[in-house]
Amino acid sequence: MRGGGVERALLRMAEGWLRAGRRVTLVLGSDEGPLAAEIPEGVELIQLGDARYSALFGLEDHVRTLAPDLIFCPGNHYSAVAAHTRFRLGRAAPPIVAKVSNALVRPEQGAFAAWAYRRWLRLHPRFLDHVVAMTPAMAAEAIAEMRMPADRVSVIANPPATARADAAPVALPSGRYIIGVGRLEPQKRWDRLIDALARTDDRAVQLVILGEGSMRAKLEAQIAALGLSGRVSMPGHAGDPLPALAGAAVAVLTSDYEGVPGVLREALSVGTPVVSTESSVAVREIITSAMLGSVIAREDSEALVAALDRWLDPSAVRPDPVAAQGDSNAEYLALFDRLVAQRSR
Repeated sequence: MRGGGVERALLRMAEGWLRAGRRVTLVLGSDEGPLAAEIPEGVELIQLGDARYSALFGLEDHVRTLAPDLIFCPGNHYSAVAAHTRFRLGRAAPPIVAKVSNALVRPEQGAFAAWAYRRWLRLHPRFLDHVVAMTPAMAAEAIAEMRMPADRVSVIANPPATARADAAPVALPSGRYIIGVGRLEPQKRWDRLIDALARTDDRAVQLVILGEGSMRAKLEAQIAALGLSGRVSMPGHAGDPLPALAGAAVAVLTSDYEGVPGVLREALSVGTPVVSTESSVAVREIITSAMLGSVIAREDSEALVAALDRWLDPSAVRPDPVAAQGDSNAEYLALFDRLVAQRSR
């Protein structure tokens, strides 16, 4: 519960499933962190402990005791736990559904890491009954990289973010600002955005990065070295980033890799243009027009500066808000019910 798009999306799903009358048990490494305040009332909690071995070897006992109808794995990071549980329980395991939360093709990996990652992905059909991708392109990537049969892959978007009245307000600059939302971790490459800020035409625009993580000290050192201490703020995790996104001149994502970055959809839902690295096959499924934002190569620093200058220009036209389509919670429950019914035949 320390913060992250995967976990936040899961909590929105759990809330929707509870409203639909389902029983939801959430198995956690730890309930400590800012997202703990967003755990919906009515969710049953089980804590296994932070250590990876606790998760690997602890879940199977709870599955035996609870006898759940289905296990949902909310992202790539957790699939090892699903694999271990399947292999330990065998045919006694309920159906396991996993969501693809991060890119399955990782250009930043070295040759050996990429080879090992591909080998791991191709084991997934052995322990997953079904995979959910958030866009058609991500589904195609799952079929290609996991070798998952197409009839075992569905496309269901994350439920949209909604305003949270109980969230503490974020301190924002009085003037124009660029916003980044995401964990302060190496994957997000906020160093690219900080470097670009120093080279934009608008030397008064400020930068706000919402999130927390292990890179804070390095990013603070970079900010100081570039003389940007008066222009960059990193206030930490935000319980509700929508107001900050709505007030920004442009929202920026500079990641090496992503799944389907929710922050891009959140920004567009409030009419804020976006700039993103081509960190996922899904990026261009979200930024479908030059009227919505700009997509740039991951390592093209000049293109990043140019994109920022474009959207910071006083003549830039903000896009109309892009509303979410469909009822993803209902789509998930229909999938779950179908898989459970198939298992019971």
